[in-house]
Amino acid sequence: MSVTFPEIQVGDPIRHEGLAVFPLFAEPSHGVDYDLSDEAINKGSVTVEEVSESGSVPDLAVENSGDLRVLFLEGEELVGAKQNRILNTSVLIAAHTKSKIPVSCVEAGRWGYKSRHFGSGGTHSPSMLRRVLKASVSKSVREKRGHRSDQGEVWEEVARQQSALGASSGTSAMSDTFEAHRKRLDEFRENLNYVDKAVGAAVAVGGKVVAIDLFDKPTTCGRVWNRLLSGAILDALEVREADKQAECADVERTLSGLSNLSWEPAESVSEGEEYRAESPTGDHASALVFDGKLVHGSVVCAV
Repeated sequence: MSVTFPEIQVGDPIRHEGLAVFPLFAEPSHGVDYDLSDEAINKGSVTVEEVSESGSVPDLAVENSGDLRVLFLEGEELVGAKQNRILNTSVLIAAHTKSKIPVSCVEAGRWGYKSRHFGSGGTHSPSMLRRVLKASVSKSVREKRGHRSDQGEVWEEVARQQSALGASSGTSAMSDTFEAHRKRLDEFRENLNYVDKAVGAAVAVGGKVVAIDLFDKPTTCGRVWNRLLSGAILDALEVREADKQAECADVERTLSGLSNLSWEPAESVSEGEEYRAESPTGDHASALVFDGKLVHGSVVCAV
């Protein structure tokens, strides 16, 4: 089975220190209207909370009381309730419905209510964490165990990066790593502004392309741009000085193989269809499709 990707043009990179962001351009698709999760949470049309009073680490409850579908993105962080979590896969929640979403904990040292509802952390998982997440979730999907991650590996990666970046946290929270480097995140973002009409981005640290995200329309890409880049900035802070720079040809090589991968259907969490694939070199990819059109596709590249 195959996933149909639009014809993609790779734009000139924008760079800051060891990080390069390549804007991706394609004909936009307008097949589905939705709100983004952070915006829906902020305006109160969506609530996210623990599935019960006692909670469950790998699941959260979502209620969408709004008139539009809501898109949650794989790797985005939700903060509050009994512990902070990240999304295990991209999910499109139907209007006026309740659903459970699969998540992983990124705050190993807390299991107690900070708030009843979750808020958006405004951040996105770094590429190494996304790779751990996507690889283990794909394995669970193949084994018919749902969208479960290897929680131990997730905690190990959060702790590894905190140590590498000299961040401290009383609860081993990924959010504290971001907070410790808030000024540097702001500096990078000022130099890596969204490129008009881009529908996606490929991110490279030094000479290595680490992740690619593609959306159905420029408005989505523009609204998630800063959040999506937050994790990539932490990746770049680990490298500090890069002795090599990635070029457009590196991104094009990664993109060229997407359509030829052996895409396997996965049971979707809510609306739409989900597909997953792994390249011969160990890149992990997933795609959320609605009515035959790509809503969010992503690739996390092999180490």
